Amino acid sequence: MDSTLLAVIGLIALALVFDFLNGFHDAANSIATIVSTRVLTPRQAVIWAAFFNVVAFFIFDHSVAKTMGTGIVDIAVIDTHVIFGTLVGACAWNILTWYYGLPSSSSHALIGSLAGAAVVKAGSTKVLVMSGIYKVVAFIVISPLLGMLLGLFFGVVVYRLFAKSVPGKVDHLFRKGQLLSAAAYSLGHGGNDAQKTMGIIAGLLVSAGYLSGGATGSDFDIPKWVAALCYFAMGMGTMFGGWRIVKTLGHKISKLKPVDGFCAESGAAATLYLASGMGIPVSTTHTITGAIMGIGTMKRFSAVRWGVAGQIIWAWILTIPGSAAISAAVYFLSNGLFSN
Repeated sequence: MDSTLLAVIGLIALALVFDFLNGFHDAANSIATIVSTRVLTPRQAVIWAAFFNVVAFFIFDHSVAKTMGTGIVDIAVIDTHVIFGTLVGACAWNILTWYYGLPSSSSHALIGSLAGAAVVKAGSTKVLVMSGIYKVVAFIVISPLLGMLLGLFFGVVVYRLFAKSVPGKVDHLFRKGQLLSAAAYSLGHGGNDAQKTMGIIAGLLVSAGYLSGGATGSDFDIPKWVAALCYFAMGMGTMFGGWRIVKTLGHKISKLKPVDGFCAESGAAATLYLASGMGIPVSTTHTITGAIMGIGTMKRFSAVRWGVAGQIIWAWILTIPGSAAISAAVYFLSNGLFSN
């Protein structure tokens, strides 16, 4: 077995570790509301979320994966050192933010890491595909705002429809309804997030000559075995969960009832489906956090703990440059130590 193949196999394994960490880190996004409203126990919730993360394999196309593979950096610059720097940078950022309980974006950590390693290799920002970068940056703002607006919309509609209903009956109804909304959100979570790692692996395979593909998404195909591995790895990560972030999302931003959780998850799920349909890699963390804030704002402005929200926003702002700096350093070391 030649050294190139060994390197590719090792990097695919590392990519799956990132996907596992992605699921582990972002499990809170899928289960925080349904756990905090006590509709499911934490163990039941992670099983429920993981199942629908994997089911997304059968539903979504690979538009997001193609964007990750060809729409962030010029695919010609990708090599094993760039991919190594990308994955180590993204994994390191995920672990760091998990440790401090900050729901930062695994997606943006991966994008920032890819950009950081690629720019160091090329020695220029010209290697960045700015049309794709602009979309990602725009949706850093759009996805939480859209999640907030849709969460608020669902909240206003539902609260008006059930304004004269007995609170106990409403609670009972939406405890069941939240099973559906949590499933819908987990489906969208898997459909958007697992694809990002697929794009990285496919880019690696193209650069190593094991997969045909060009610089445009139309001729950049994702093998089914790559997709299946990524969905499975992410589902397994979700199974293990990220309890520190569950606490932040489920309790520290705004106190939730089952009807609130239903509206927040529905708004976030709709946002994810829209982004995935457009092939845009977005942050599931941004989306669900925005939706939770929307529900809290509907009750009263003070229902949202804006100090915690501010800390989360700072984590969002720092994610891309922070992960890019780590991946750039790792690329520099890897290329210096292991290049021929």
